[in-house]
Amino acid sequence: MRNPINWHRKHTESLSFGNRLADAVANGMGSWRFIIIQTILVAFWMTLNIVAFVSHWDVYPFILLNLLFSTQAAYAAPIIMMAQNRQNERDRQHAEADYQTNIDAKIEIEALAVKLNSLEVDKLDKIIRMLEELKKTDFE
Repeated sequence: MRNPINWHRKHTESLSFGNRLADAVANGMGSWRFIIIQTILVAFWMTLNIVAFVSHWDVYPFILLNLLFSTQAAYAAPIIMMAQNRQNERDRQHAEADYQTNIDAKIEIEALAVKLNSLEVDKLDKIIRMLEELKKTDFE
């Protein structure tokens, strides 16, 4: 019998805190919620700097905003790549688990086929014996 722990739980339990954090960040950054919130914040930033009456802390062409985007991209790209690498690992483990399940199913099907074949042979032997007995009784 195979281990009752499935591939997904086994993979999840093997993740470190950093891996879990990277997955959470990648999931967050890859969502519509993140895009909408970031768009609102950027529009707010630009609006405040265009119409500010007292001080413009980041005047057009918004160099500080561009620096923030560059920093965000510098961290986001490797985090997303780490999450993609783990997704590839999950897919590989899933494929291996599916392959093992298929092998187990094939072995079970072959065992059932052998059992059915032996039942058929037993039935045919019984029918032949019954016919031979019937033949003997007809000739007597």
